[in-house]
Amino acid sequence: MHQAHTNKPSKFDDDINFLKLADVLWQEKWIISSVTTFVSIILIIYSLFMPNIYESKALLARVDSSNVISGALSSYSALAGIAGIRLPSGGENGNSAKAIEKVSSLSFFENNILTNIYLPDLMAVKSWDFKTNNLAYDKTIYDSKSSTWVRTYSYPQQQIPSAQESFEVFQERHFKLNEDVQSGFITLSIKHQSPFVAKQWVELVVDELNNFYRQKDKLESHKAISYLNQQISMTNFSEIKEALAQLVQEETKKLTLIEANQYYVFEYIEPPAVMEKKAGPQRLLIGILGTLLGSMLSIVIILLRKYFFKKA
Repeated sequence: MHQAHTNKPSKFDDDINFLKLADVLWQEKWIISSVTTFVSIILIIYSLFMPNIYESKALLARVDSSNVISGALSSYSALAGIAGIRLPSGGENGNSAKAIEKVSSLSFFENNILTNIYLPDLMAVKSWDFKTNNLAYDKTIYDSKSSTWVRTYSYPQQQIPSAQESFEVFQERHFKLNEDVQSGFITLSIKHQSPFVAKQWVELVVDELNNFYRQKDKLESHKAISYLNQQISMTNFSEIKEALAQLVQEETKKLTLIEANQYYVFEYIEPPAVMEKKAGPQRLLIGILGTLLGSMLSIVIILLRKYFFKKA
C-alpha cells in the first residue's frame, strides 16, 4: 500500500527559499546601498528646505460663569413663573461646552479670528527670520511690496483667499484642540513658522471665545431687564411688580458678574509661550524614513530584475 505524498512545502523548504533570497540580496548589495543612500539624501535635502514649525500651547480650565449666574437666578424661577417669564437655564451644558464646538466652526473663524489676523500670515508665509523676527512671504502667492495677492487660482478659489478656504487651512495646518475627558482640562495649540504668531493666535482664540459668550450673555441680560421693566410698567398688581423688581435686581447682579470676569468661559492653567524649540519638521525621523523607504525600494528593484525581467 503506497503512502500518499503531499505537495505542502516543509519548513526546510521555506528555510532554503529564504536563504536563496538572502543570497540574491547579498549579491546585489550595491543596489541596496546605492538606492538607500540616494533616497535618504533626497529626503534629507528636502527636509532642509522645509521651514521650522513652532507650536504654542495653552492649558485651559472651564469657568462656566453662565452656570454660576443661572444658579443665582434659580431661586427666582417661581417668581418669574408668576409673572409669566421663563428664565434661561445653563443646565449641564454651559458656555464652555458650547465654546468647544463653536471654536471649530466656520462662523466663529470668519467673524472672530479672520478679522483679527493678517491673512498673508495664514495663507502665504514662506519662512520666518529669527534674527529680525520678520516673516517672508511666497512671492508666487503674495507680493508684500505692493500688498497684493498674485497667486494663480481656479474655481472655487478666488484671487484673495476666501473665508472658507482660509478656515480649511487654519483647521488642517495650524489649529488643534484636545480635551482630557478625566480632568476636563483643554489643550489649545497653534502651529506656525513664527513662534510669536503662534502665541498671539492662541491668545486671540481664547480671548475671542471669552468675549463672544460674555457679549452674548450681556445682550440677553440687557434684553431681559428691558422686558422686565416694560412688564412692571404694564401691570397694576403689587405682588407681580415686586416679583419683577426682584428679577430686575438679579439680572443687574448678573450683568455685574459678566463684566467682572476677565476669563468668562475659559481660564489659563498654563498660558501660551513663545517657544524656543521647534516642533517640526523632525529631520532625523525623515532621514530614518528615507533609509527604510530606500531599502524597500531597492529590494523591489532586485526582485524585479532577478525574477520578472529575466523571465520576460
